[in-house]
Amino acid sequence: MMEYHDTEWGVPLHNDQKLFEFLVLDAFQAGLSWSTILHKRENFRKAFKAFDPKKVARFTQPDIQRLLADPGIIRNRLKIEATVKNAKAFLKIQKEFGTFGKYIWSFVGFQPVDNKWETVGQIPTSSVQSDDMSKDLKARGFSFVGTTICYAFMQASGMVNDHLASCFRHQEVKTLSNGDRK
Repeated sequence: MMEYHDTEWGVPLHNDQKLFEFLVLDAFQAGLSWSTILHKRENFRKAFKAFDPKKVARFTQPDIQRLLADPGIIRNRLKIEATVKNAKAFLKIQKEFGTFGKYIWSFVGFQPVDNKWETVGQIPTSSVQSDDMSKDLKARGFSFVGTTICYAFMQASGMVNDHLASCFRHQEVKTLSNGDRK
């Protein structure tokens, strides 16, 4: 968890495949701890073809059955089926906007929201932007994209800087470019 916080969380992300990865992982995290998801992250990468949305969109019922039998991931049928459905919707957005990143970053005006929270208790679980994102993603055919999941996605992908103002990462993340994170 410490390494994830210190190197990844909150860093502005524009790479579509990584954005898809975070969208999938945040959906699977619903109702679970983030540490559970991080511990299974490599297994998720293998199971979902390195989070390549083109490959995931082609998953069929045998693939879903394979994933339901995979002890290395969260074996939730609704979340697995939603991932396949979301991959198809993701590809449609890429086709319409050129990249998923162009679409998703529009919800924050293409710049990270720089919050300056003093305590963990001040950090919200949703925002106007995550509400709007959730509604639009659902209208475009996505599942498991409620406002809380969208806000967690926004935090992870650097669309919002929710590192506490006293955290050494707050200023570091703030100064990072909006370039692709690998």
